[in-house]
Amino acid sequence: MKEQPLISVIVPVYKVEAYLDRCIQSITGQTYANLEIILVDDGSPDRSGAICDAWAARDSRIHVLHQKNRGGGAARNAALDIAKGQRIGFVDSDDYIAPDMYAYLSCLLEVGADIAECGYVETQGDQAEFGGESAVTAYTPEDAMREHLRDRFFRQLIWNKLYRRETIGEIRFPEGTKIDDEYFTYRVLGNASRLVRSEKICYAYRQQSGSVMHQGFSARKLEGLEAKRQRLAYLREQMPDLAAEGALSLFTACLYTMQAALLELRGEELAEARAEIGEIVSGIQPLSVNRAYSWKDNLWILLAKVSFPGTCRLRNFLFERSE
Repeated sequence: MKEQPLISVIVPVYKVEAYLDRCIQSITGQTYANLEIILVDDGSPDRSGAICDAWAARDSRIHVLHQKNRGGGAARNAALDIAKGQRIGFVDSDDYIAPDMYAYLSCLLEVGADIAECGYVETQGDQAEFGGESAVTAYTPEDAMREHLRDRFFRQLIWNKLYRRETIGEIRFPEGTKIDDEYFTYRVLGNASRLVRSEKICYAYRQQSGSVMHQGFSARKLEGLEAKRQRLAYLREQMPDLAAEGALSLFTACLYTMQAALLELRGEELAEARAEIGEIVSGIQPLSVNRAYSWKDNLWILLAKVSFPGTCRLRNFLFERSE
């Protein structure tokens, strides 16, 4: 019988003692047995590090790295540097996965794909429902990138995917940021030759009110615009046919970010945000009306040419009126 390829599952761990057991149990309980599970204790101040060590004492497939707090990107990079698997998966330490997730995704890779993606469900509890549709669709890198730009499939989420090791290659996460996945995903998509995705739900994405994704606006969220600006530069060089759509995606993100800044920031913080967003917008101008865009997108482009902050205030006003 052909030996299963080794899958390295990378889990950055920080302040998740209430959820960590459920996460690790879902990985060790996989029907796919040939796993290397790398838990990176990122200087967690609670009992998370001790929980990792206890699991490592029970399961020889688990390796624990303890490091000073340096953020999720640094934690994942440390694990990638020592991972031995031919295939790589990521799980966030407050989430959990279906028992057959890696068996299923590994089978999808066997059809000649470099990246396989499954569906996910948002949950607040420990009993998410898995399964559902399992129709599989294949994509070229360009088609996958187009879906990524439209935020439909192959999104910046790193954890509902399984990657061939060589597809990641030397790509690493930025360190010292809160949104490291946005800098990572598009480059890995561009490295692939063929991608597949399935609607089957295999990943449970836990919703926490205190998580980074659910915090109010802060200047750090401007990092997301910088990631999209770098992505646009990548598209212009590597996939020029998608550059116009990449520019529209960046422009739309600037609109949303400026809207949030106008609502939530004041004084010096607001001035800094306006300056940074304005600089990014000026770098993609002139963004022209395009028949491939919707009429609404073209309308916002035309209005933004008159006044970008004014357009954002108008969007906020219209949103409030529709509430």
